[in-house]
Amino acid sequence: MSTELDSALHEQIKQYSRVGDALAEQGKYEAAIAEYNAAWQLVPEPKNDWQASTWILAAIADACFLSGYKGSARDALQYAMTCPGAIGNPFLHLRLGQVYLDEGQEDRAADELMRAYMGAGADIFANESPHYLSFLKAWATL
Repeated sequence: MSTELDSALHEQIKQYSRVGDALAEQGKYEAAIAEYNAAWQLVPEPKNDWQASTWILAAIADACFLSGYKGSARDALQYAMTCPGAIGNPFLHLRLGQVYLDEGQEDRAADELMRAYMGAGADIFANESPHYLSFLKAWATL
């Protein structure tokens, strides 16, 4: 089975995503989430069969995380992990680990943050709050 959408549908989804990305870059996360959700609505069922779902959910989760909607970010990330190419994606593991740590789920956070670190090294933490990498370093030395 193919995990790629037909080209016309893929272009529609990419257009919503481009608008969402531009809004997110301006810090307009709620407007970005609306665009990403429009893209998400176009993905056929079962949604987790499609490669596009992975990056749409990553964008939704990122915008939710950055705007403080941590529960929504967690939900998007957990579903993303059932989509093609998600397991082993350092960015997805980073965001999921951050959400878990912010929720006080330290064991789950450590697992996800370690996956991010193993996949991309310390560089993936460069633009993040330093407490996430500090937590991982402290946890790894226990």
